[in-house]
Amino acid sequence: MERPISSVHFEYVALFILCTTVFASATTSQHQESQSRQHKEASYLKMVVNATELPMEEYYDYIIVGGGTAGCPLAATLSQSFRVLVLERGGVGSGNPNLMNQEGFLTNLLNAETEDSPAQAFISEEGVPNARGRVLGGSSAINAGFYSRAHRDFFDRSGLPWDLTLVNQSYQWVEKEIVFRPKLKTWQSAVRDGLLEAGVTPYNGFTLDHAKGTKIGGSTFDGSGRRHTSADLLRYARPSNIKVAVYATVERLLLAGSSAIGALYRDQRGRHHHAFLREHGEVILSAGAIGSPQLLLLSGIGPRPYLSSWGIPVAHHLPYVGHFLYDNPRNGITILPSLPLDHSLIQVVGITDSGAYIEAASNVVPFISPRHNAFVRSPLYLTVATLISKISGPLSAGFLRLASTDVDANPRVRFNYFDNLVDLERCVNGTRKIAEILRSRALKDFKFSNWFGEQDFRFIGPALPLHQTDFPRMANFCRRTVSTIWHYHGGCVVGRVVDPHLKVIGMDSLRIVDGSVFSVSPGTNPQATLMMLGRYFGFKIITERNDYK
Repeated sequence: MERPISSVHFEYVALFILCTTVFASATTSQHQESQSRQHKEASYLKMVVNATELPMEEYYDYIIVGGGTAGCPLAATLSQSFRVLVLERGGVGSGNPNLMNQEGFLTNLLNAETEDSPAQAFISEEGVPNARGRVLGGSSAINAGFYSRAHRDFFDRSGLPWDLTLVNQSYQWVEKEIVFRPKLKTWQSAVRDGLLEAGVTPYNGFTLDHAKGTKIGGSTFDGSGRRHTSADLLRYARPSNIKVAVYATVERLLLAGSSAIGALYRDQRGRHHHAFLREHGEVILSAGAIGSPQLLLLSGIGPRPYLSSWGIPVAHHLPYVGHFLYDNPRNGITILPSLPLDHSLIQVVGITDSGAYIEAASNVVPFISPRHNAFVRSPLYLTVATLISKISGPLSAGFLRLASTDVDANPRVRFNYFDNLVDLERCVNGTRKIAEILRSRALKDFKFSNWFGEQDFRFIGPALPLHQTDFPRMANFCRRTVSTIWHYHGGCVVGRVVDPHLKVIGMDSLRIVDGSVFSVSPGTNPQATLMMLGRYFGFKIITERNDYK
């Protein structure tokens, strides 16, 4: 039988596992920058300026709110033909070793409460901890680096009239700069073999495409473990046509009737700047599934009665702003393996035919029992390994509401995990598949032998129910252990808030290009498709302008 590790002895480890990510020994040396990497990095940093250095009033063809996963490739593309301003509320992450190396991933999430951290923590109304990017590169700068293209079904269901040739070209544009083939670590190899034993077939090897079965995906960490983000795509920009302002907090959009004419933003010194549009220009929100609907509401675009209740002047009644907000629930198990493992982020995925994706990570975490801190000068280091299931979709929808009229305050968010029973069934399918993998020969070496010579796993935190054919017990496990994999989306979805060209319905010169427009998650991980989206719509907008001329 499976044995859980004592929660008293592993309470410190459990804190780290809540984030299901990575922290390695504090003695791990940081990777040195190569000379060529420094030169390439400097090429886009020359475009970056602290917002305090910008004029109090200036004009641009395109004002992009958010220098994140979609915003950076969008800005780089538009700058080839037009004058572009990017307004990013966070700073630059390239000099932060915790941010730019795999080993610092968990540190960033655990420090997300500080005002200058690259991640901003929030907690849903269900009590599930979550995080948003607050740095140039957005969530691509704080995630686990897994890169995989969208499922074909995503393009059919998204409500957008995709040009699939341009989609493919846009993916390739991203991939040639920041995507790498990972070298499989021990735990990843074992999970790959366990997936195949558990019937998640065929084996597709290394591929960036979404393919049913088991595969190795791409990574935005290179061979030396250094992170690459959407900010690296700014190297494609035309320097004379772009300014990337950091520490620039947009407080509201500037509107004239039914048209956007600019943005009001605040710099680090508290001074307010006005960025205005030139003729035929656009304000483009790329602030993410939390930031974009929040900014629309603060600017008076949303449900009239709701805005009036906050005393916000109504500029445009748009009832579904903040609605149809989704988060893919994550469930799984964590074990203490019987042998040491390399640190590894997600490299392998099992794409099942039952609505679940199976992924894994192995982490080295420091451990000191708090009651012994006075006697132990250096922490011990433990290896933990995780198996997780993310459901496709999801179908359960939530909402976003303001908690304050201060843009720096997180809005209230509720995702309504498992409200739709199809999501619950998919979670049960995924956790049952995890159980099959745990029973595979591939994972046998990670078990401990007990006093009677029997082998079993030692779990940190909840183990799977013993009777996995019992649907109510498995469903209860899903509800009881739900957490996030940080793939939330929606809030400004196509057909409700934006049209098929991502223009805000009923408004002129205002568009949204980010994950808030999605009503379904694009496959196993959204970052590939969000970066593609920025490139794709940058090209589309240039084409529109050329046709207009």
